This record gives sequence, C-alpha cells and structure tokens, in this order.
Amino acid sequence: MDPPPQPPAAASYASPNPPASSSYTQSYPSSYTKFNTALNAGLLNPMSPPPLPLDKTRSSPTLFDMMANEQDYQPRAAAAAPAPPHQHPHPHAPARSVDRQAMLQDRVAELIGSCSPGNQFNDAASSDVRLTLTSRDGLSLALCVHRHILVAHSRFFAAKLSDRWSKQQRSLPHIVEISDCDDVEVYVETLRLMYCKDLRRRLMREDVAKVLGILKVSAAIVFDAGVLSCLEYLEAAPWAEDDDEKVAALLTQLHLENSGAGEVLKRVSLEVTPAVATEEVETTPNCNATSNAGGGEEVLVRLLQVVLEGKDEKARREMKGLVSKMLRENSASRGGAVGGDLRKESLYSACNGCLSLLHEQFVRAVGGDQSEVAQIARQADNLHWMLDILVERQIAEDFLRTWAMQSELAEIHGKIPAIHRYEVSRVTARLFVGVGKGQILVSKEARSQLLSTWLEPFYEDFGWMRRACKGLDRHLIEDGLSNTILTLPLATQQEILLAWFNRFLNSGEDCPNIQRGFEVWWRRAFWKRTAEPEQPPRLRITAICENS
Repeated sequence: MDPPPQPPAAASYASPNPPASSSYTQSYPSSYTKFNTALNAGLLNPMSPPPLPLDKTRSSPTLFDMMANEQDYQPRAAAAAPAPPHQHPHPHAPARSVDRQAMLQDRVAELIGSCSPGNQFNDAASSDVRLTLTSRDGLSLALCVHRHILVAHSRFFAAKLSDRWSKQQRSLPHIVEISDCDDVEVYVETLRLMYCKDLRRRLMREDVAKVLGILKVSAAIVFDAGVLSCLEYLEAAPWAEDDDEKVAALLTQLHLENSGAGEVLKRVSLEVTPAVATEEVETTPNCNATSNAGGGEEVLVRLLQVVLEGKDEKARREMKGLVSKMLRENSASRGGAVGGDLRKESLYSACNGCLSLLHEQFVRAVGGDQSEVAQIARQADNLHWMLDILVERQIAEDFLRTWAMQSELAEIHGKIPAIHRYEVSRVTARLFVGVGKGQILVSKEARSQLLSTWLEPFYEDFGWMRRACKGLDRHLIEDGLSNTILTLPLATQQEILLAWFNRFLNSGEDCPNIQRGFEVWWRRAFWKRTAEPEQPPRLRITAICENS
C-alpha cells in the first residue's frame, strides 16, 4: 500500500537540514577571509595578528566564527525553521500574512487542546456544521461545530440555522461563513463557551480585556448566557484603573441595561440609574448633574475635615498629600475651573474653623493650660496646608486679609515657647512667598497690615524654622519677603529695611537675609541718576507744496 501523500504546505515551507559534516567546510571561507571580514566590520583591533587556521574537526563554530560569518548563519537558521502545522497559505500570500495565519492556528490549537475530555467542540466526527470565520484583514479559520448547540444558545444562529434551512441543505456538514470578524480568536473563545457547563468558572481564567471582547461577540450573536456571565465577571472581578473607560464605553455602546450592565457601571459612575428611569434621566440631565456635584462636594468636605482632625501625624501627612492630589485632579478634569466642584465657601469654612481653634489654644496656653500647647503646631500645620490649596486655586486673597487682622493672636504669640509656636510663622512665610511671586494680589493696605502684624513674630521664629523644619527653602522665603517689602511705597520700604539691617547685625543666621531687597531699595532711594532724562520726541510737520 502506497504511503499517504504529504501536505503541500509541508512540502513548500519545510526544508531538510543539510548534513553538518559536508556543508560545514563549504559554507565558511578561509581563516584570512574571515579575519578581513571581522576587521572591516570593526570587530578586531587593526594591530591584532591573523587568527589561527580553522580547526575543521570541531563540532561547532566559535563565537568569533559566528560573528565573522553572520551572513552565512542567517539563511541557515531561516531554512532550519519548520513550517507551522495546519497551514495552507496562498502560494503568493505575503510572508507577514502567513506568519499571522500560523500564529492564529497555534492559538486556536491551544484553545482546543485545553478543552476538558469529552468536549465536542471542533469534533469533526460528530459535527454537522463547518463554520468558517474570516477577519477583516483576511485571516480565516474553519471550525467543526454542532447545529443543535448553536441554535440552543444563540438567537442569531437559531434564526439563521432554522429547521427549514437545515432541510434545504443537501449534504453534511452544512457550510456556514461569518465574515468581517473583529477578532477571530475571540469568536472561537465565545463559541467554545457554548460547550461549557460552567461559563463563569471558565471566564475566571481570562483578563478584563478578553472578557470585554467575548461580551461584544456574545451580544452580537445574542448569546444571552455569555452576556450574563461576562457581566457577572465584570461586576465581581477587580479592574485596573485604565480599564474603567473601556468597560463604560463598551457597556454604553451595547445598551445592555436590561441585562444587568447598570450594576457594573455603578463601580465607575454615580450617575447610573435603573433602566426604567432612563428616559426620565435623559430629559432632566441638569438636575442629575447638580445632585451628583453636590454629593461630590460633600464627600470632599468630609475628607478635609477628617484630615484636619486626625491624630496620627504620619498618617495625616500621607492623607494630606492624597487629598491634595485628588482636589488637583478633580479641578483639572473640570476644565481648570476655579475650585472645581469644591466651592470657595467650603474651603474658607474649614480655614476659619482651624483659625478659631488656633486662637483658643493660644489663649488657653497663655492662661496656664499646658495641655493645649501641643495642639498649636497641629492647627498651624492645618492652616499651612489649607493655604497651599487656596494659593493653588488662586483664591487666597481673603485668607491674607483675615490673617493680617489677627493682631491679638500676634500679640500673645511671643508668650508661648518658640518650640510650640514656630509653625505659626510658616503660615506667614507662605503668604510672603505668595505675594512675592505674584500668586496673591491684594491692596497696598493689606500688604502693609500683614507686615505690621506678623513681621516681628516671623523674625523671632525664623531661627527655629530654619533648624526644625525639614526641607525648608530659606532662599525662597527670603526672596518672597524682599519682594513683598519692595511692593510698598519707598518710605515704608526704608522704615522696614533699616530695622531689618539693625536686627540682622545682631542676630546673624537667626534672621532672614534680605540683602538683595535692601540693595534694590538703596538704589531706588539714593542713587543719583547721571543720565539725562529722555526728551519727548518732537513732532516735525513739513508742509508739502504742490507745484501748480
């Protein structure tokens, strides 16, 4: 009996390997030719001696031989690669398309191989339908499936493969083709689910992206059990943050409200309502958006209060950074609107609460109640954090005016030990930086009052701030103070800077160095301008007489 003929693909793409002993000596040039090749390629030092003659008895080439004969190796490696199994490409098909077809065949073979024993998926012996799946880019795949399973699980196949249609077919298996598939592999995964008893357990092995693809195909062929299983998976499984938009976009596109998609969307949106109220929500979007925005503000205000009242300092630092980031991102997502969905009044209400507590703690500490002394630094830190938020949102002007009017607090400030009070001067320093950088724009009277009320306490605490505050940018604060002073009238500048000059000579490092501001004031006030002032340009009018 003659042996069965070999497949043409194997004959076309599988090349036999030549004997190593006969081709080895013929495929390599002489040692001096190899030496010149390596030298020209820059692999050897020009002063290196030529290599020794090649040992032809060696079973494999050396690294030097491989580098010197790289071109000779590449064709050999390409010829030695066997052709993928079950591949029947067109003889004129591009190599890239052939590779993708082979990869698809390999992935499908893995899927079929992972089926449990007894599973009839792609069983040619028992199937009665040959289903061909063709992608938009030309990849195709044929599967052996069963009409009764397709009809029982999919309303799409129930309509297409009806009993009447089946009786009209003259032979088995029935030939069916689905063209323009987005992803042939996902179609195969979806069809395989029809043969599974526990769809949910099967989906547990997949990731979110694969389940979204299966959900899209299941919805297209009206595979209800597949749709419900995918939605149950998405509702229960954890997602990456990058998957939020993908899930929401697909569920919105598929309109699966009656299938339970609303429960999945509740994980990423507060605006999801029951399907029966969909039309009502669409007719009143402004009311829904308003209530949602109000709920968001309420949550943010609550988070602010929790951080401000926290007891553990390390946890408070971490959560302050987190809340600040959330507020920043929330404001940016709303087009950079001032305050985002957190109103200015809510922020100032929190600031006023901190300021009232700080004043009460100062008064009690001065009265002899030392239990409140430790809380002064915490409330001052809270104010500093809130001020950062206000400055970032460009709404800190009212805070500066309020702080400048705290004359009573500034008066009793010196009665508390510096170790407990220096955090208060960090608030003043932040205001100096804000004014000096143009982040806070207030009237001349407000700036003068700020310096009149808080400059002396700031001087007294500067040494403690410099030593105790980690990461304090001394030069930034000094530049901010200099610029704040230089925004005032020249006479006020002179008064403040002469007083600073005397303090600095007696305090040294414990006093901020605003020498740059002092020099600017000196040049403004006393330098004689030797240059002649510019004369205004003269306007010459020349009469033009027309020749008659």
